[in-house]
Amino acid sequence: MASAIRSTLQFSPSQRQQIDPYLPASKKPHVTLTFATSLDSNITLTPGVETPLSGPDSKSMTYYLRSKHDAIIIGAGTAIADDPSLNSRIEGVGGYGGQGLEGQPRPVVLDLRGRWDVSATSKVVKLAREGKGKAPWVFVGAAVAEEKRKTIEEAGGKFVVFEDKNVDSLVEKLDWRDIISELSKEGITSVMIEGGGVVINELLSPSYFDLLDTVIVTIAPTWLGKNGVQVCPDERFAGGVKIPVGKLKDVKWVPLGEDVVLCGRPNIDRG
Repeated sequence: MASAIRSTLQFSPSQRQQIDPYLPASKKPHVTLTFATSLDSNITLTPGVETPLSGPDSKSMTYYLRSKHDAIIIGAGTAIADDPSLNSRIEGVGGYGGQGLEGQPRPVVLDLRGRWDVSATSKVVKLAREGKGKAPWVFVGAAVAEEKRKTIEEAGGKFVVFEDKNVDSLVEKLDWRDIISELSKEGITSVMIEGGGVVINELLSPSYFDLLDTVIVTIAPTWLGKNGVQVCPDERFAGGVKIPVGKLKDVKWVPLGEDVVLCGRPNIDRG
């Protein structure tokens, strides 16, 4: 299993040409939202259960996207359910044929209530120690247990504490503008956000839709069924009338194996 996790992946030049126009190109924090979904807009079969959706080609695309961003963000729920590697395995990046950690994104985990039981055996920590990924930064809402802090800091990561935030609610919430601003102060110029469901739906809401520069969605040819984790932001009203929540422009559909990848940019003008 470990060898499969760490094997080098390739993403062909012809495939790259279709995706590259949507990649970061400016010095300001470029924010990319990306995720894989079923035909019925579910990202997992049920909350807390990892559900692989991407085929080999679109999976390689995800690792390619990671190599083109300074940081990659997930929520605590995804960290708990998936124990993700949060690195890039594209041939030529650091740890996979490249020098140092060049091309490896900085993992960022949003864990306001300290739910993620990170340890020395967590994939993201193991890969950092092996020189095949960067150690995570963890955004928390209170003091961190010494054992967790030691594990992260010894691997080269750190904790960022947001003590003034309300972490008592059932849904973890941070102002996404605060998150991006904090990362910008750390020299991060491009951010790739992968999920999970709460994170994705927040960013697709009117409150944060304008924060996004690019949306890249892998659509798998499968239905997961009811009671899954669905990508469906809260409804929106104007003058008491229900209207669309958001729309993309500059859209391109890219076939990758059996999947189809949707690339677009938020259409901020909703007039």
